Amino acid sequence: TRRISINRLAPAIALCAAVTSPALAQLELPRLSPRATVSQIVGLTDVTIAYCRPAVRERTIWGELVPFGEVWRTGANEATTITFSSDVTVEGKPVPAGTYGLFTIPGKDLWTVIINKGAKQWGAYDYKAEEDLFRFTVTPQPAPFTERLTFTFPNTTTDSAEIALTWEKVHLGFTVKVDIVGKVLVDARKAIAELKTDDWRTPLRAASFCLDNNVNLDEARGWAEKSLAVKETMYGLAAKARFVALDGDTAAAIVLARKAIEVGKAADPKADTTSVERLIAGWSK
Repeated sequence: TRRISINRLAPAIALCAAVTSPALAQLELPRLSPRATVSQIVGLTDVTIAYCRPAVRERTIWGELVPFGEVWRTGANEATTITFSSDVTVEGKPVPAGTYGLFTIPGKDLWTVIINKGAKQWGAYDYKAEEDLFRFTVTPQPAPFTERLTFTFPNTTTDSAEIALTWEKVHLGFTVKVDIVGKVLVDARKAIAELKTDDWRTPLRAASFCLDNNVNLDEARGWAEKSLAVKETMYGLAAKARFVALDGDTAAAIVLARKAIEVGKAADPKADTTSVERLIAGWSK
């Protein structure tokens, strides 16, 4: 009988070990429910949802694949998370900046949405109710068929956004709000306190924000004057005209606005004076 040296078998043994080694577990294949992220800037706050997108695949979803009355990861694979880059309110309830688990309890007529401190987990297997920041209820709405679960921000304003979940024939929405006025005013006061001597733009931008949002007008009036003290510009004069119009003196406002156009054209013959002309037209009615 021929003897085979163990040394000659070593390469084959090594190859077999490589094939069956745990390293093979690192092989990545496409997920049936691919991972996705969706973000929206609300005011100055970044709102991001990270989730996995299961498909209907001709299955009965509500009440079967996703049972009624049980905590759901609101997606597939890892638990869905929602991140806020600054403090917000969700359905009127305060939420500090951070990342949270976004769980739900689907129901036939009413859903419960859960903002939970346990953001990093697989599914809802380690979900702990004691880590809930809070819960609120939402009435689901009928929607056109959607094959894959989808999060969107269908309605946004300067200080709010609707977050919508759609899947199969269900739509679920709730609202996130930010205190954009409060944040801008804090930032504006700090920027103006640290203003460089030749900076006319910063106080003007702050004053214009207040005019556009009808807030903090007394302080904003001073910011507009500060801008004009540094440099007389078309935009600064137009802002001052708006304050004068708010005082009820539209005739004086029109005079200032016309001066603004003159200053703008003198600085740049091609200056766009459309916005100031619209102000004049509105005050002339």
